[in-house]
Amino acid sequence: MGRGMKAGKRSGARKQSRGNQMAQIQAMQSQMAAAQERVETLEAEAGAGGGAVSVRVNGKHELVSVKLEPEIVDPDDIEMLQDLIIAATNEAMRQVDEMASAEMSKITGGIGLPPGLL
Repeated sequence: MGRGMKAGKRSGARKQSRGNQMAQIQAMQSQMAAAQERVETLEAEAGAGGGAVSVRVNGKHELVSVKLEPEIVDPDDIEMLQDLIIAATNEAMRQVDEMASAEMSKITGGIGLPPGLL
């Protein structure tokens, strides 16, 4: 130990620094939880087939509604209707993911977090 240095002085500074880091982490966790609640209330709507099929999903990735225009319902072409529903649903899910990502990046400051962490 050099002259003028007292034992334990550095460890006190480290403890304070760790305390500050823990406080920052806890604040970020709280912000993330609030953002996650906001994300769950998001909704996105997407259509396919020129709007003949429209779906709405929420931030929990739940299908909330499906609207079909009567002219799109053709008993002889159920496969096309199924494909349009899938396309619209996938697009709505992509949109809600994009909105959720934007909401979370407000907190993380654009830090790339691993997929599934949130």
